[in-house]
Amino acid sequence: MASTKKVISGFAILAALILLIACGSKDNSTPAPARNTTYSLKVKDVLGVTGTVTFTETSSTLTTISIALTGAPSGTHPAELCMNSAVEGGTVVVELNPVDATGKSSTAVPAMPYTQLIAYDGFIKVVKSSSEPGIILAMGDIGGNVITGTNKTYKLDTIGGFGVSGTALFEKRVNGSTLVTITLTGAIAGELYPATINLGSIANVGGGPVVVTLSNVNGTTGKSYTNIRKLDSGIVITYDNWLVYAGYINIYQTAVTYGNIICHGNIGSN
Repeated sequence: MASTKKVISGFAILAALILLIACGSKDNSTPAPARNTTYSLKVKDVLGVTGTVTFTETSSTLTTISIALTGAPSGTHPAELCMNSAVEGGTVVVELNPVDATGKSSTAVPAMPYTQLIAYDGFIKVVKSSSEPGIILAMGDIGGNVITGTNKTYKLDTIGGFGVSGTALFEKRVNGSTLVTITLTGAIAGELYPATINLGSIANVGGGPVVVTLSNVNGTTGKSYTNIRKLDSGIVITYDNWLVYAGYINIYQTAVTYGNIICHGNIGSN
């Protein structure tokens, strides 16, 4: 009888040990929160519209893209994920669910993992309606096209009696490409002013060759926006390259010819 009691007692101790081990090995950790990244959507053609787009990692192969707009007109508004930067424009990659009357949109994108999207060369665009796709309510760069805090501003001085002067702002994107913003004062509303980046300096007699053709400056707004990835020749150039580039910017009254220059300024190593 004593032997039987010892055996039972041994089994009881063994069972208790197994229970303790099982309890100790139980995973009580809290699941890691889903990763997400939010980008700004800025007003374009309809004043007062702003918003955000958030990429949330739903799984290793699934990303949810959520848009939230404020100030949008009534109705539903088509939304798109497009290639390239917003300044350049590009092909639609993913048709997102329309922004509804509450200003919200949510789309599960199975083909593009979160890590791919937060480095993607693209932008988000929301348009007024399917019948008015040319009216953009809001848009914003994402992934590799996001503007960093690194930038450099150059002065553009007037020539002769034209009275036009300004600045050229070079901004670095995450992917290393450059957004160049020309801002002019003294420009005439309704006019378009050609702009170029040239090799050499403004001291060059006759001017140096054009290496990048910039977007025309809008005389009404005094602005021009150009995203630069390559020179006109096809050579890749980054923001860091521009900081040491021996070049200058010309703004022309009409055609891109030496006699039409109305303001200019050195850039880079000049």
